[in-house]
Amino acid sequence: MTPEMTNPIKRRRQRGFTLIELLVVLAILGLLAAVVGPQVLRYLGSSRSQTAKVQVQNVTASLELYRLDTGRYPSEADGLAALIEAPKAAPGWNGPYLRRAEGLRDPWGRPYLYRNPGEHGEVDVYSLGADGAEGGSGEDQDVGNW
Repeated sequence: MTPEMTNPIKRRRQRGFTLIELLVVLAILGLLAAVVGPQVLRYLGSSRSQTAKVQVQNVTASLELYRLDTGRYPSEADGLAALIEAPKAAPGWNGPYLRRAEGLRDPWGRPYLYRNPGEHGEVDVYSLGADGAEGGSGEDQDVGNW
């Protein structure tokens, strides 16, 4: 046996971290969280807007299929629900055009808005963004098929 193994004081110092080492590691982790945290939150916010853009495109494509089958877009009274269930006055309906009703809700949990006739095209499909109000910028910006 070596002398270091027989001396209990030297053996105790070799096992673990000192308080200073732990504090340094915690300080480094705190600095990383302060720098990286806001970037992650910004990325998560922008991913919701990107998701809304893709979903609006999917709903618009489904509306086009609906129009090809029935000869017209759903009325505002029928709304986007006509993509899931056949409305009473829709001869030629060959849906459902969307697999799930969740596809009609934006990433913020609100239903997509539908306008027929649209202000920006034949029909408008849009979300009011994170704030739920018209206009805005950044994450609060409206997302539509225009």
